[in-house]
Amino acid sequence: MFSDVVDLREFYQTPLGRLAARSIGSAIGRLWPDAQNERLAALGYCIPWIDRYRENTERVLCLMPAAQGALEWPHGGPSSTALVFDEQLPLADSSLDRMLMVHLLEHSENPGETLNEAWRVLAPGGKLLIVVPNRRGLWARFEHTPFGTGRPFSKTQLSRYLRDALLTPTNWSDALHFAPVQRRAWLRAQMGLEKIARQLWPVFSGVIMVEATKRMYQGLPAPARSNRRVFVPVLVPQGSARLPRRDAREG
Repeated sequence: MFSDVVDLREFYQTPLGRLAARSIGSAIGRLWPDAQNERLAALGYCIPWIDRYRENTERVLCLMPAAQGALEWPHGGPSSTALVFDEQLPLADSSLDRMLMVHLLEHSENPGETLNEAWRVLAPGGKLLIVVPNRRGLWARFEHTPFGTGRPFSKTQLSRYLRDALLTPTNWSDALHFAPVQRRAWLRAQMGLEKIARQLWPVFSGVIMVEATKRMYQGLPAPARSNRRVFVPVLVPQGSARLPRRDAREG
């Protein structure tokens, strides 16, 4: 079940939500410092992180799932928001260079179909960046944040889904290395430890992030056989067995 878009907006307006947006934004910036002259679509709830790409990209689309709801983006200008179904996007084949997914895959009814649709709309060699709750992290265990709802993932599970959709993982990252506490005094202390925690226990981060590239073809190995059966069509004339010729004198 998707988180409601109003609940997501309100979370990112809280002190904890602002720190979470900053942590995730720093990790996104390390993987995608820019997207100059490229076509980018943000699918899910990505409003806190896509403003940075508005100036240099060819275009940025904000696609929000129908089950989640939509907010207008950007503020104070022509809207670039569309309400969509994540398994049936209103985009042509190979129409995007990049796609960002946040607050989407963990709520998707069929993650495999969602990734297949992402593969369809990405251009050859296009890039997909996914942010999902970490199955090992603390954030997936507390429901007062949007990362505590839906289906958390491990790296192995996420890699399997990507490879089945002909998407090759190329870069991994993580964020939210502090506990999801709501007291401001604790938040100040834990944000100061984020850099240290990233080095000491990255496997327990709140979210895992992966950049994947679209593959066009995949070879399938042919099974080796020690012997092979040969079938002969039954309609091919085979001739009849000849009986031994009897001597006329034996009649």
